[in-house]
Amino acid sequence: MEQPFSTSKVTVEYFDPHGVYKLVAPGLIPRLPLRNLHWQSHAGPLRSIDTLHIELAPEGSIDPRPILSPDPFFPTLQRNNSTAGAADSGDGFQTQIGNIAGAVAEPGNQTAGHRNSTPARRHQIPGLRRTPYLKVLLVRCDDNDSYKSSVRQEIRDWIKAHTPSSSSSKKTNTAENHDAFEWLILHVVVPNTAAAAQSRVTGKSEAAEKTSAASRWRTGSSTLLEKLRSDFNSSSKGAADRIAQIRIGVNDVPYDILPRVVSAVPSSYKETAEESEDAWNDLISKMRDLILSSFDMRVSQYEEDIKEKDTQRSLPGWNFCTFFILKEGLARGFESVGLVEDALVGYDELSVGLDMVIRDQAAGESRAAANSLLDFTEELKEATLRAIAAVGGQSSDGGEDEVVDMQASHKGGVDPNFTFDEIPISATKKPYRDLILENKVSVLDFRCYIFARQIALLQRLGNVWSSREELLAKLREQQESVIHGVAPRAPPPKQAENEQEDLSMLAEICRRTLEFIPSVSQVMRNDIQAALARDQDTKDSKLPPVLLEPAAGEVIENLVSAFAFSIAQQILAQTETKALPIPPSTVAPSDGHEPKAAIPEPKTMMHPARKSSLRVSTGPTGMRPPPSPNVFPGPGQGAAAAEHQAAKNSVFLKVGLEELAGRRAELYVLARNILEQCGKKRGWSDGWAGVPVVGEASMIDMVEISLDEDSTPAVDVDQPRHGLAALIAGLDNKLLRTALDNSDDFYRLYETLTDKALRHFTVANHTHSVQACMADLAILKYHLEDYAAAAAFFWRTTPFFGESGWSLLELSMLVMYSRCLKQLQRKDDFVKVMLKLLSKASAAERDRQNQRKSLHLGKKKEVDYPDNDVIKGFLGDLLSETKQLTTEMRVPLSSFFSSVEVDGTLEYHDGRDGFTVYLKMSSLLVDELKIEKARARMVGQISGTQREVWLELSNPTTVKPGKNRLKLDSNVIIPGSYEVDRVELRTHNLCLYHERTTSQLTNKPTNFLNAPRVTVIHRLETLDVRMTASDHIQLDKNNTVDIEINCGWNDLLGAEIRVKAATGGLRLITSEATCISMSSESPSFSKPPEAGLFSFGRIPSETAIKIRFPYTLENDFTSISVRIDVSYTTEHGSFVFSRTPSVPITLALGVNVQDVFKHKALLSKFTVSTGSSSPLRLFRSELIGSEIFDTSFGLPPSSSVLVFPRQPASLLYKVKRKSGVAITPKANKTMYLKLYYSVTLDDIVELVQKSVTDALHGTPLQTYTRLLVEAMLPHIEHDLGAFELERAALLSSFPTTCLTGINWAAKLGTLGRGADGQDLCVALGNFLQSWQTQNPTLALPQTTPPEPKSILIPVDIPSIAIVHSADIRLQPPTPASLDSITQLTEKSNSSPALTVNQLTPATLRLKWTRIWDTETTMEEMPDMEFSYEVTAAGDAWLVGGRRKGHFVIPAPSSSNDMSSKAETEADVPLLLIPQREGWLNYPNVDIREIRPADASHPSAGGGGESGGVTPVDGGDPAMQHCETDLRNLGESVRVVPDRERVTLSLDASGPGGGPLVLGVEKRNGGVGGVVV
Repeated sequence: MEQPFSTSKVTVEYFDPHGVYKLVAPGLIPRLPLRNLHWQSHAGPLRSIDTLHIELAPEGSIDPRPILSPDPFFPTLQRNNSTAGAADSGDGFQTQIGNIAGAVAEPGNQTAGHRNSTPARRHQIPGLRRTPYLKVLLVRCDDNDSYKSSVRQEIRDWIKAHTPSSSSSKKTNTAENHDAFEWLILHVVVPNTAAAAQSRVTGKSEAAEKTSAASRWRTGSSTLLEKLRSDFNSSSKGAADRIAQIRIGVNDVPYDILPRVVSAVPSSYKETAEESEDAWNDLISKMRDLILSSFDMRVSQYEEDIKEKDTQRSLPGWNFCTFFILKEGLARGFESVGLVEDALVGYDELSVGLDMVIRDQAAGESRAAANSLLDFTEELKEATLRAIAAVGGQSSDGGEDEVVDMQASHKGGVDPNFTFDEIPISATKKPYRDLILENKVSVLDFRCYIFARQIALLQRLGNVWSSREELLAKLREQQESVIHGVAPRAPPPKQAENEQEDLSMLAEICRRTLEFIPSVSQVMRNDIQAALARDQDTKDSKLPPVLLEPAAGEVIENLVSAFAFSIAQQILAQTETKALPIPPSTVAPSDGHEPKAAIPEPKTMMHPARKSSLRVSTGPTGMRPPPSPNVFPGPGQGAAAAEHQAAKNSVFLKVGLEELAGRRAELYVLARNILEQCGKKRGWSDGWAGVPVVGEASMIDMVEISLDEDSTPAVDVDQPRHGLAALIAGLDNKLLRTALDNSDDFYRLYETLTDKALRHFTVANHTHSVQACMADLAILKYHLEDYAAAAAFFWRTTPFFGESGWSLLELSMLVMYSRCLKQLQRKDDFVKVMLKLLSKASAAERDRQNQRKSLHLGKKKEVDYPDNDVIKGFLGDLLSETKQLTTEMRVPLSSFFSSVEVDGTLEYHDGRDGFTVYLKMSSLLVDELKIEKARARMVGQISGTQREVWLELSNPTTVKPGKNRLKLDSNVIIPGSYEVDRVELRTHNLCLYHERTTSQLTNKPTNFLNAPRVTVIHRLETLDVRMTASDHIQLDKNNTVDIEINCGWNDLLGAEIRVKAATGGLRLITSEATCISMSSESPSFSKPPEAGLFSFGRIPSETAIKIRFPYTLENDFTSISVRIDVSYTTEHGSFVFSRTPSVPITLALGVNVQDVFKHKALLSKFTVSTGSSSPLRLFRSELIGSEIFDTSFGLPPSSSVLVFPRQPASLLYKVKRKSGVAITPKANKTMYLKLYYSVTLDDIVELVQKSVTDALHGTPLQTYTRLLVEAMLPHIEHDLGAFELERAALLSSFPTTCLTGINWAAKLGTLGRGADGQDLCVALGNFLQSWQTQNPTLALPQTTPPEPKSILIPVDIPSIAIVHSADIRLQPPTPASLDSITQLTEKSNSSPALTVNQLTPATLRLKWTRIWDTETTMEEMPDMEFSYEVTAAGDAWLVGGRRKGHFVIPAPSSSNDMSSKAETEADVPLLLIPQREGWLNYPNVDIREIRPADASHPSAGGGGESGGVTPVDGGDPAMQHCETDLRNLGESVRVVPDRERVTLSLDASGPGGGPLVLGVEKRNGGVGGVVV
């Protein structure tokens, strides 16, 4: 257990008959204290003592009587019986000597060889005297002769006189073990002597080496150290070495006492510095071991005796006081060596034992009369009687102002006029141990003594400066004891200990004090009452003694209060530390004077008070703590060193910091509560009594009535009785007495204590306590009418109580806060506080309503709610102040209203657009609130866009307490589903608002705003806006959309239509918009269209307008959305209609074209397919020619053609070049294919819409037609798949079964109830069911509509420079085979027939034309050279003749030269030989262009691919594009064998054992030869 800076100290008594101590001290004292001692406890682990201080006391200077550790508060009291040379500290273990006053002689008259002639009589109780742990005999012996003649005998006599004899009885040895000590002989060697020439052991010096040969045959001489060890050390194994030797250097001895040099003495031996240091270390080690040995013997004996006494507890005659003295002796022994924690445990055990004895004594179960403690304290009784007499005017020695000590003993020689009012707890205040030993101690004294000892030990553990003062004094005394003129032979050791206090130990002191003060106050009160009961004259024991004297009760309370207050002040002073960073005072001056916390308190503390820059000092000025024990006082420390030391001491310590600050704060609060109770008796309130109570109006004050008939009515000491409340008799604490002189001092001290508690609680991080102290200061300032300071405290502490659930207290504080602000004319803050006050009152009213509505099982919990009458009228004050504000105050609506509910049924206006929403609001205010403006916002996702609609109040209204209904109108019509998320009410500059966050659930019942989803419908009679894609599409121009506006019943005075793209990449070209007349009365634009804006003038009702404008898209989309906002004005006001329709823009059909170029015509095949899964009906088509081309078509179909996704339609057109039309750059060459069609899905949608509209016409639900149709169409489009659409197209009917099983009530949203009270969603759902029952199928129209949809597709003829025609013609067969060939040709359906390997002549006919070159003029056409090549598969044909060749096409000179003629056509002879049987295709003809510049790289000609068109290789941009029309493409030739009959032999005579061919007959009748 390391105890930094512990005042652990043991006494070492030295005997110096030769006067050599002054030579040893310069080397010994700097090596003290002893460090790193380890002692093995008998009942626990190894104990470590970091530092053990040694008191070197000369012989006879020890006062054998018991005294305690020096008390810095009572220096005179602890030394009043000491001798002049007594030391000022004890070792803790006291000897068993009784009255020994005067038995100790002066140090100079006592020698080492003389013992006291009269032996002292031992007391039967051990632990009454202190003795040294170690006795040291300082011996000077200069040579062997003096040792033999005198020194050895002197040592023997000293040992005989001062050490216990081995022949003593066991009982005597046992008793002496309480004072066990060890002894040590220190041989001091003086220089220039024979002993200085000797070595420590024989054979180490040079002289001994020279004489060794001469003395070989006679006995040698040993050194003095060896002689001492041989004579006085025990020969037993393991015995301690009690002999040590120290050599003094020549320079360390004063000249006047230095011996003369003797030449005959050899001086060859010289001790080295290392050997000298080893000698000192050996001495210190021996001292440490011997002291621990004596301490171990003492502890063992005490523990054995305590154990024996404890076992006798149940025997008659056992005395607790005797047991206490014995066990305390062990605790003090632990304390003396630094084992302070073990000592504290001992006192804690004794405290518990005292409690048991007191309890047994109170219950009458004490086992012996010796255990009985005094019922009262005599000194306290005298003080009480003196105070009572002073009240009655009977005191003649001091009067009322005399300060009476409550515990001082006059018998011990203490001055009765010495005042102990500020230091009530001290172990040296009275001779407590003597009183305990004599069984003359009261319970109060016993408790105070034990508590004082516990506090002293905790102070040592806490390393407070008061417990270090003793060490500093002793170090100074030992330093001054060194003879002047001789420097210490060793520097003072560096102190490695930390100077900082242990804050956790200081906190433990405060914690124990907080437990001690209440208990000791009751003990003190019982003590005084018992004392007065002894002196009362009456014999009636039923009446308490307080009632016999009217002033006694007040005096007793004053004494107890002063005593408790003094204890708190003492502990606060003792636990004060610089390591506690107390923040600055929170008490701000309100009148410009000095802060009260900075004014010194009227307090005359007798103990030193500390200063710190972090806190406000409460003690007298000019007192500073003593310097650190690590630094020897001297002139070397200047101001800089002092500042550095102060900076080191102000280190912020975290360990125990918060706990210490919290405990000290509780002590301040305890002292303040004592002051508060004393002030109440004088009519001085802390302000809480005048706090406005905001509670139930039915609450009344209750009076406690005793149910005991025979009991005497209790007397409340807090209430004044017969003018005794202002008594100060018995208030011995000067600070408390001064504070109670007048109200100013009382409030000043009350404020100071509260402020200090607040600052300590702040450091301790006790938030609740900090706020409580701030509340106390706020109430006090309000009570003293210091409104500025009160407002500052209210501002800081009011929110805390609201958050912590102190609602009524918060309301009371808000009332006071508002009054302060009103007095200070701070209007902005006053409005804020009033708003908070009203909101808190409204919150309490909400809780009251919820409490009434809730269901309680079992006992109902009683809750206090504020009285409405107290809050009434504040709203008017608030509104009157808000009129003068320059800015608007925004307050949550939930602060004053319990709930806001939206009526789900909208009320639509008759004869005009617009609707009304009703809000049901429940006001929590006690006053009426006039609303000037109100509005609410509805939000909803409409077409993927967040839209909002504002509802506004038409006329001002008044909201009364309780339930109200607010009517809000809107002229903005945006059909869709909404929910109200924001409500605003305004009056003057006050705005009450509520806005629901997006994370809140709308259906949660605990939400303030109960806003079900409401559906704003688009009624049939109101203005309507529709957007559709244009029915007529032209692909080479921008697509257009149509916006159709129907005014409905509105007679528009003016209208503005704004369009805005709602699809990314969509650009609306509104500058090209046109107004399409739908009737003769359709109006036009009132001014030219601007960017997204169309303006109209007056428009009559039931008028339709269509606006068409193109658009462009940056990306590919299947549909586009456009936001359309219509602002229009009627005689009923201004209205806004908005919607964001979305229309599909994908093409309903797709067209592919395939061109086949011929010599004179172009055949174009158009394939029409559907663009979606819906079939379409193609009514007619036409290919519109151009300036260059003319078209023709066959017979058109008699009816429309159905086009399915897997069954497209084909259209074939023939295109010819117009004759006589020249090619010019401006000539229109583009043709157009126009298709008229309808989509089956669109027909179904239009059919359902018409059927539902007709069914609803004339019914009460007619106004919901648009809502119902818009709800049905998505289901139709989603549920109709490809199969259903194909079936509907084939059957020309649509089944309505896809609309069954749908929950229409959920799909339609929240519509509310109709005029008949029926839910509109249910009514519409029933209508749809009945409609579907009546219309199971709907017939699709078969007739062609008047204006079907159309699409105009541009068709461009590709420009071909040359179109070649290649035709292979076979020549007629020979006459020999004509018959057989003719027969085969007839069988193959006019296809030519050949035989295998037949030589067949053929002719290749090549023609060309330039009429399809539409890009090059005739003048620019050059000569062109081409190459041809006839190719065929090797297993099909062998081609002979001119298979390859070149030909040139000349440039035309006139229009007649655009095509080949007979003279420009080529006939190329070929020879074809078929190679296999079967149907063989004609050989292929490949024609390529040849560039004149590079004949080795002929141009790539196009072969006939799809449709017989062979593209030309376009790798070279200079090559002209050409096509080749292969006339033989698709034709084939039948090839048959050339044998008609074959003769075979079936035996195995053929090659390889096979059949043998005997003969072959060819088709021409010849017989073939035999093949071997």
